[in-house]
Amino acid sequence: MSTILVTGGTGYIGSHTCVELIKAGYDVVVLDNLYNSSEAVLDRIEMISGTKPKFYKTDILDKQGLKKVFDENKIDAVIHFAGYKAVGESVQIPLTYYENNISGSVNLYEAMAAAGCKTLVFSSSATVYGSPKSVPIREDFPTSTTNPYGSTKLMNEHILADVCVSDPEWSVLLLRYFNPIGAHQSGLIGEVPNGIPNNLVPYIARVANGTLEYLRVWGNDYPTVDGTGVRDYIHVVDLALGHIKAVEYAMNHKGAEYINLGTGNGYSVLEVLHAYEKACGRKLAYKIMDRRPGDIATCYADTEKAAKLLGWKAKYNIDDMCRDSWNFTLKNPDGIK
Repeated sequence: MSTILVTGGTGYIGSHTCVELIKAGYDVVVLDNLYNSSEAVLDRIEMISGTKPKFYKTDILDKQGLKKVFDENKIDAVIHFAGYKAVGESVQIPLTYYENNISGSVNLYEAMAAAGCKTLVFSSSATVYGSPKSVPIREDFPTSTTNPYGSTKLMNEHILADVCVSDPEWSVLLLRYFNPIGAHQSGLIGEVPNGIPNNLVPYIARVANGTLEYLRVWGNDYPTVDGTGVRDYIHVVDLALGHIKAVEYAMNHKGAEYINLGTGNGYSVLEVLHAYEKACGRKLAYKIMDRRPGDIATCYADTEKAAKLLGWKAKYNIDDMCRDSWNFTLKNPDGIK
């Protein structure tokens, strides 16, 4: 069976993707510097899937470390998750983000080319659409960015498109995620943000377990169902399954493709909060704050291309996502150790 290298494989989306790759019969090699995750995740992957991935503790900025991985394994394809990912932090330390997310990625692509491995699934983001003029958002919409994190994703897309033009042997799928939430149904792996979470559902989880007092809701005067911002939330297991389909597609097609991974449905902040209340069985406190600059009212994916090219469609709903998030939160009050 094919061997897949997963960079950032102990992270949130990476770990769930490793589980689904192993279940689908692939051999998995994980490369991670453990900057934002724990090596204990590898044991959790084994508990769920029955197999512990081969692991290299190295960094995409380490060219020799990358070379070693490709020298010691016959890698058939790469799924590239490794990168810094906090929007706010990227505004404060842009050079760190550009060095890691762009220079590190270029190192990876060079190591792949040197090893003759030219099949890649890249972890991009719906942030590359900037402030879209309409919804649902299609892959052919104009791209623009509003922060350094988004810029690193878009620059990687440009780099990989150029690589595919320069060498027709390359096959690259650029997956633009919307808002991944939830956790594996086992409760063994899930999202473990550092410090106070930036994203909605990990924040609600902290309110639900009593760590934080209330949820701050940024604006309730948007033209939406209840005035709060609407986003496309996707279960992380659905997202992981999308990567399996993407790898299969990439192995049989050449060139670059841009594909949205979302549900095609928008949920408001308060709808997510109420779904979480149902999951944890109690009311959760929230306070309405002023709008945040740069936030848009509504954002959700057009998912037709993923259905057509990959034969993939999200199957979990917001209640499933919140139930699995709460299950993980209850079972791992101190994260994954």
